[in-house]
Amino acid sequence: MKAPKYTFLLLFLFAMAACQHENTKQNTDTKDTILVNVIPVKKDTFSPIFKTSGYFTTNNETPLSFKNGGIVSHLYVKQGDRIKKGQLLATIYAAEVNAATKQAKLALKKAKRDYQRAVDLYHDSVATLEQMQNAKTALAVAKQQKKAAAFNKKHSEIKALNNGFILESYLREGQTAAPGQPVFLVNSTTSNGWIFKSAVSDYQWATLKIGDKAMLTTNAAPNQKLQAKVFKKSKSVDSKTGSFTVQLAIENSKNISFATGLFGKATLYPSLQLSGWNIPYDALLDADRDSGFVFITNDKKEVKKQKVHISKIKHGTILIDSGLEDAKFLITTGSPYLKDGSNIKVSK
Repeated sequence: MKAPKYTFLLLFLFAMAACQHENTKQNTDTKDTILVNVIPVKKDTFSPIFKTSGYFTTNNETPLSFKNGGIVSHLYVKQGDRIKKGQLLATIYAAEVNAATKQAKLALKKAKRDYQRAVDLYHDSVATLEQMQNAKTALAVAKQQKKAAAFNKKHSEIKALNNGFILESYLREGQTAAPGQPVFLVNSTTSNGWIFKSAVSDYQWATLKIGDKAMLTTNAAPNQKLQAKVFKKSKSVDSKTGSFTVQLAIENSKNISFATGLFGKATLYPSLQLSGWNIPYDALLDADRDSGFVFITNDKKEVKKQKVHISKIKHGTILIDSGLEDAKFLITTGSPYLKDGSNIKVSK
């Protein structure tokens, strides 16, 4: 008679164990599944508008150099100095040039004596006409050599061609300047053609074309916006800054007082249209310069960690130009708790 009672107790214990196993399984499943929000991945077309800074200068920048090479003996100005027309800027050691000039003078004196002697001998019927003519030719050559020596001596120094500023100084005293190697980059303040120079990244440089529009602002005219256009792009990277340079031609600068080196800001509007994805700022993880990671899913059950390339960050959103080509959904919340291959549940 007691067997049914024990049987009922055993059935009850088995039922309790089964419930605990099911609860444990449910808890495990809940723990491994992370609740997230997702948005569809849609590709858009956008213009990569960007801002940069720079300075105002004139459009008649000129590199100045020595005609002949030599060791720089004196630099009388430095970068940023104001210069006046005719001002001595630099010289090289002139020992060799002076020697050549003196040699040319002596050669000319000898040629004059030889010619005069040939004339006298010809008149005395001692020298032939050909000998006198050869002496005359040698005299003409000596005169030209003296002019060349004087020209070289004159160009063993650098003088300012116009009033302006020293924009760049490339050499130091004691360094050797090759023939024609730029020593200074100068501009002239006698011109009304003001431009704006700015350093840009390689990506920004690639998106700009000649003629693209820009808007400039400066503290010299705080309530005025200046229209400008891209008219020149550098062909190589600046070794000092590691960036490229663009030059903007200012269209309405007549009523503004400029100064070389005046700081300003530019907003550039590239005509090039790019395609990419606008994603929320919170969806990006482990950003490093122009790259980062996001989590994507195609089946809303499992996630994949995906590397993306950042085009631009603006107003709480990020422009991505590569990395989301094969994605259907982007994880927008819950990313800090995910890892590659995590199971998810999409919040409704």
